[in-house]
Amino acid sequence: MIEIIIGILVGICFGIFTGLSPGIHVNLISVLLFSISAYLLKIVDPLILCITIVSMAITHTFLDIIPSIFLGVPDEEEAIAALPSHRMLLQGNAFEAVQLSTIGALGGLVVAVILIPIFLLFTENLYAFLESSIALLLILTAGFMIMDEKNKIWALIIFLISGVLGIVTFAIPVNEPLFPLFSGLFGISMLVNSIKENVKIPEQKFQDVEIKGAGKAIFTSVIMGWVASFMPGIGTAQVAAISAKIVKLEEKAFIILVGGLSTVNMLLSLVSLYLLEKARNGAIVVVMKLLEVKQREFYVLVFSCLITGGIAAIITLKLAKSFTKLIEKIDYKKLCIGVLFVLLILVAVISGWMGVTILVISTSLGILVELKQITKSQMMGCLIIPVVIYFI
Repeated sequence: MIEIIIGILVGICFGIFTGLSPGIHVNLISVLLFSISAYLLKIVDPLILCITIVSMAITHTFLDIIPSIFLGVPDEEEAIAALPSHRMLLQGNAFEAVQLSTIGALGGLVVAVILIPIFLLFTENLYAFLESSIALLLILTAGFMIMDEKNKIWALIIFLISGVLGIVTFAIPVNEPLFPLFSGLFGISMLVNSIKENVKIPEQKFQDVEIKGAGKAIFTSVIMGWVASFMPGIGTAQVAAISAKIVKLEEKAFIILVGGLSTVNMLLSLVSLYLLEKARNGAIVVVMKLLEVKQREFYVLVFSCLITGGIAAIITLKLAKSFTKLIEKIDYKKLCIGVLFVLLILVAVISGWMGVTILVISTSLGILVELKQITKSQMMGCLIIPVVIYFI
């Protein structure tokens, strides 16, 4: 038990680092740990090392909302929530946005753990059904998203352009392709707009969060996160975009939904690993290589996720409160310019000149979306179209 607790705490520390650091993903740290696993396994049990990796991944899903809100730098999990969260920052409600995301993450985690017996019963059958029809479902959903826009022609154009951009991005040899792609589409385009309009951050409020539709949002995150957890090519971002159109939620409830999706997805990836022997993300791939997950190992990992979630929720709120107090004292225009240059340097270092090219093109598309007043979810075509092609 002591070793399990140490593994959880080490994983939480790694998760804080990855969650708060733009461009540093859980998958990267997982691969680095695997690369030195020959040495690590001489001093720790494989299960403990896997607990560390899974705890890091769960912690990351709680913490990554902070750079998304305060710096406008979302990763692929938080991209779809970036706009409403940033809008709450400009309304003086940044801390409330973090609270909503944390409620979604922790609530989704707890509900998913409770429902694990049901998931164990139905995952294999649902997987067999969806695998044969996922392309059609995505096409229908994309059509619904476009028809829901006021300017349908431009919505279709944006969707198709982003899809082509996604296809090209995944086809070329570039490290961490989603980093420059999402930084441009959902991050830098927002920063450029803030710089252009000389946005001022108002005094931030610390008030009790009022939630309408939280139960529906959490339940939706569990069900949709379950689907995403075992379907290849379907990520949190696509599921969030789809859920936003299928389930009508108020803006605050939507942030709860997105907060829950990535956490539930990560937890239930363990179910797909246990039942289907399929790994849905880099962290789970490493776990699969290090450990044969049988019943005992599965339940120990699930228990570790639950403990990690409780601790990560507290840490997220504590850090968010500090960020909220600090953001009022900073010249936001200079912060945006600074973050923009840091992102440019990180993309150049991590993804090279091709990554910078992707960043510039995706930023241009993000700015075009704002000019045409099209919903940013249309840019999820960068993932939806490649996935449809993959399944066809």
